[in-house]
Amino acid sequence: MIRSIPAVLLSGILKKCPNCAKGNVYSKYLKVNEYCKKCNEELHSYRTDDFGPWLSIIIAGHIIVPLVLAVEQNYALDLWLQAIIWIPLTILSVLFLLPISKSICLSILWRLKMKDDESNLEK
Repeated sequence: MIRSIPAVLLSGILKKCPNCAKGNVYSKYLKVNEYCKKCNEELHSYRTDDFGPWLSIIIAGHIIVPLVLAVEQNYALDLWLQAIIWIPLTILSVLFLLPISKSICLSILWRLKMKDDESNLEK
């Protein structure tokens, strides 16, 4: 059964298996399960590489930067106070978004059937 792209993306956002949308993609924070525990779909062969961190940084930046600008324009806080607020908030938002964005990437790769076939790589 071919799942629609919005359904696959929703599975990625929810960190669920792109095939059945029931099993979890991760066994730990960023450790992808070898197979889905519900439908036995192979998950470990989809390499997300740097797309997950890149997407997390882009999304967090588009959330944090407007907030920083709004606070700066309206309140003009001291630089040290802004650093205390924005640096941890940025780090926490990226860490929150990282498993979601990696799961979205895995879901897209699954939908496009882009498995990493190491047998074809030259050594």
